Amino acid sequence: MAGLSLPPGSLFLGFDCSTQSLKATVLDSNLNVVKSEVVHFDSDLPHYKTKDGVYRDSSDSGKIVSPTLMWVEALDVILQRLSESGLDFGKVAAVSGSGQQHGSVYWKKGCSALLSSLDSKKRLVDQIGEAFSVKESPIWMDSSTTAQCREIEKAVGGALELAQITGSRAHERYTGPQIRKLYQTQPDVYDDTERISLVSSFMASLLIGSHASIDTTDGAGMNLMDIRQKVWSKVALEATAPDLEEKLGELAPAHALNWTDTSWLHKSLCRYNFSDGCLVVQWSGDNPNSLAGLTLSIPGDLAISLGTSDTVFGIASEPQPRLDGHVFPNPVDTEGYMVMLVYKNGSLAREEVRNRYAEKSWDAFDRCLEQTPPLNGGKIGFYYKDHEILPPLPIGFHHYVLQNFNEDSLEGLIEQEVDGFDPPSEVRALIEGQLLSMRGHAERFGMPSPPKRIMATGGASANKSILRAVASIFGCDVYTVQRPDSASLGGALRAAHGWVCSKKGSFVPIASLYEGKNTSLSSKLAVSGGDQQLVSKYSVLMKKRMELENRLVQKLGRY
Repeated sequence: MAGLSLPPGSLFLGFDCSTQSLKATVLDSNLNVVKSEVVHFDSDLPHYKTKDGVYRDSSDSGKIVSPTLMWVEALDVILQRLSESGLDFGKVAAVSGSGQQHGSVYWKKGCSALLSSLDSKKRLVDQIGEAFSVKESPIWMDSSTTAQCREIEKAVGGALELAQITGSRAHERYTGPQIRKLYQTQPDVYDDTERISLVSSFMASLLIGSHASIDTTDGAGMNLMDIRQKVWSKVALEATAPDLEEKLGELAPAHALNWTDTSWLHKSLCRYNFSDGCLVVQWSGDNPNSLAGLTLSIPGDLAISLGTSDTVFGIASEPQPRLDGHVFPNPVDTEGYMVMLVYKNGSLAREEVRNRYAEKSWDAFDRCLEQTPPLNGGKIGFYYKDHEILPPLPIGFHHYVLQNFNEDSLEGLIEQEVDGFDPPSEVRALIEGQLLSMRGHAERFGMPSPPKRIMATGGASANKSILRAVASIFGCDVYTVQRPDSASLGGALRAAHGWVCSKKGSFVPIASLYEGKNTSLSSKLAVSGGDQQLVSKYSVLMKKRMELENRLVQKLGRY
């Protein structure tokens, strides 16, 4: 680390303001977790009357929001709990964190003065309730802006052109379409808005007593930023709403500091005894912070999160933005990019197949997977219990058999659509299908093949049978991590990284903080990389699956 190390005895505090909770993780100077806390919105703050942390519009409009003030009170509560747990805030050298991506906060005119004059003797929530022009924040689950998405795409020259500029086609949950909807439906409210924050920069603003910048990684999830120049895109801004750049403020690199000498962290959080030297590092989105917490740091690093929805993200040098995924600037480096793919049909689809074909038992599911051969005898399946994002296909199961299948020669095979398979083959077709789709789309976006390594997280990452399939299909080693809360852990790590960059006065590779050390960030090898001959056969099967997927999209696709 060029002579720099974290000061002995120092602590680094990371937060994650997610959909359902606010988490805090504290790392020591050896990057080991020494304390953690969580505030569950529904149960710990029941007076907001949220369900799963949100309000859903009963009219089925697709509108899903969260009360902005709830996040403020959650910060009050978690800081108090950390204090009561014995955390010595005076040893905290730096703070950072993450917010759920795509959520947006609307500050009313005049709120800057309020932010800079908060009273340390009062709770945040009791002082800031009138600071917002919109009291309920649209979040990533909102799908009420379809018309605005199409308008923005048309204005910039099409969906692919928008993806090439901003890293993604227009998505209902993205902040740009949300802003356009506000401007169109409530122009007076839009005019009365002084600043628009993401959840990440909003939470940072509460710590510094002024409007925090949006970082370039989280900012890429807005359909508003030029991902290559890392500046606001003039054409995207003009397609969205007038005078928008002024309301968004300046962008900043993820490793930069938000802290100033007049920071409210020191003036008005003095009751917690933060030191005068404590730094506030840029906050970012939850997915970028998870990338940091999982120690992905160089091109070829890939993570697969196997949860309710499946998420694939990794680092690429020269990504190829497309219509069916996302590209962000690398959150842990000044070079390169983060590629992210999101699948709605994750664990719920696996549970559906388990219930239909494996006796409603995960043990039976595993036996099915183990007793069927790799490549599944040429059986390929598509399983969508919910409308899928990637690819954009409706609910339905689709089954195909490759005629005259021969493992030694997969070229030129013709598929036949069938009604279904035997139960064990259904299970393998599901797992292979999900993983082949991940590999195919990751390669389309410019991820190296094979990856350098894969970090597996989420509930299904505990399943060794599934991990063996991951290793066989991707052709690399698969690792698992010690802790599930990678976003708040990533926030604490990024706090330490920002501290080091600040002391050196320039960017320092984040891996230099933990390489070769046994820390809470350490991972363990779960499955070694697969047989390369088998990987090559999966490559051909993947191409055939992608062909079938393209045909289904042309026939049934929702765009």
